Amino acid sequence: MSLGDDQQPSGGYGGTGQTRTRYPEGDGDVYGGARRTPRSSSRSLVTVVGVIVLLIAAIAFANRGGDDSATSPEGTSGQPKSSSTAPSGKTPAQTKSGGIPTGFTRDAEGAQSAAANYAVTLGSTGMFNKGTRHSIVDALYVPTVAAKLQGAMDTAYSAAFLSKLGLDSEGRAPEGSTFVSRTVPVGTTTGQFSSDAAKVSVWYMGLIGMSGASSTDPVSSTWKTWTFDLRWTDGDWKISADTQTDGPAPVPGDDKAASSDEISKAIQEYGGFTYAR
Repeated sequence: MSLGDDQQPSGGYGGTGQTRTRYPEGDGDVYGGARRTPRSSSRSLVTVVGVIVLLIAAIAFANRGGDDSATSPEGTSGQPKSSSTAPSGKTPAQTKSGGIPTGFTRDAEGAQSAAANYAVTLGSTGMFNKGTRHSIVDALYVPTVAAKLQGAMDTAYSAAFLSKLGLDSEGRAPEGSTFVSRTVPVGTTTGQFSSDAAKVSVWYMGLIGMSGASSTDPVSSTWKTWTFDLRWTDGDWKISADTQTDGPAPVPGDDKAASSDEISKAIQEYGGFTYAR
């Protein structure tokens, strides 16, 4: 939901894990349109490309474009095992740092919880402000990767790009309008896991757009799968690389589109979640 022209590296979608929500945290007329562990510097470059991928939804919003693709459902039968959807009852994160969940358990469930929550944070409006974005990247990525990403992200989130989205140079929406950027995880699956590294994919719905009386672009939805390569670093899971693929996207329903006022009110009233396996 944040960075980049969508590259489409492979994103694992096998496994058995699913995501559930645990507790709310708190944090609208349709108006015309809506990361495996790195082994070399080349792998770090892949990470930069993977993060720049996050801009695809925002670019599509600014330029009014779109695309989708699908991946096969998990499991050979197309149905998850009963255990994969059962809640674990574990607390997803031990604490928070600057509003970002941290302190995930060093097991497969902890890696899945970390991936889901990292997707939420990286898909938030905070990514459109330089100071907040730097804090997010430093908190979620392994240090060497974070250092390489900051400059690339600053270039991608240029004032010209933000202007296309209707935002000022600080990522703020015009008075009377609400800029929406949210990632809503639907499920997770673990492709690979060890106590030191994990590959986790998050299937999510993204929301992107500008809601307001003067806006000409509505808030629209997109479906993607976000794959994170996680490394156990300094007592927590950190991202060493990430990639995204389109879909799988369900058939749109017949729901009546909400007005801009309704969307703005909903975004302000309904807070996000901390996600747990």
